[in-house]
Formats: sequence, structure tokens, C-alpha cells
Amino acid sequence: MNTPEPLPEPELETGPESGLEPELGVAEAPAPAGRFDATILRLAAERGPEKSFCPSEVARALSDDWRPLLGPVRAAAGRLAEAGLIDILRHGKPIAPAAIKGVIRLRLRQA
Repeated sequence: MNTPEPLPEPELETGPESGLEPELGVAEAPAPAGRFDATILRLAAERGPEKSFCPSEVARALSDDWRPLLGPVRAAAGRLAEAGLIDILRHGKPIAPAAIKGVIRLRLRQA
């Protein structure tokens, strides 16, 4: 009876580009888009419309490896701003979601 030879284990690259943790060789499951939205809204509600917060605070609330999450957090902020739920601030003034670039802050939309 012929038994098939086992397939070789694939070599996993680790490092910031791979999304894998070098110590473990496994990727942390990415946070679903709903978690980004929910975390932004939770932090905005905790601070109220008078205070803003940095997108990195959202990413840090979701993962210890937070830097790769900044892009998705900013995208979620854009969606929430378009829906009228939050403001995106640049130099302390609200900007359109399409104008997101550079340093921004987020806050609950003022009524």
C-alpha cells in the first residue's frame, strides 16, 4: 500500500510586513470592521462632543500590535463621519472625510 508523503511545511515569513508575530509565527486575527466602528463610537461617547481623541487610541484599544490597524481605523472614521456620527478634525476644525490626511483627531458629532 502506497502512503503519500507528507507535504512540507510552508515557511512563514515574520515581521511587520507579514502581519505575523515573530515569537509565535501566527497572525493575530484582524479586527472586523464592526469592531473599529464600535470602538470609535464607544470612545467618542465616553469623551462627549467637547473632547477629541486620536485614531491611535482606537487601534490601541483593539490590539497590542496597533500600528497595522491605523489605516482601517481611519477608514472606519471616514465612514462614520459620512454617516454623520462623528467629526474628523484637522487643526481643531472639522474636515470632510475625503480630505483625511496627516494628523487627525476624532470626536462625537456636535448637535
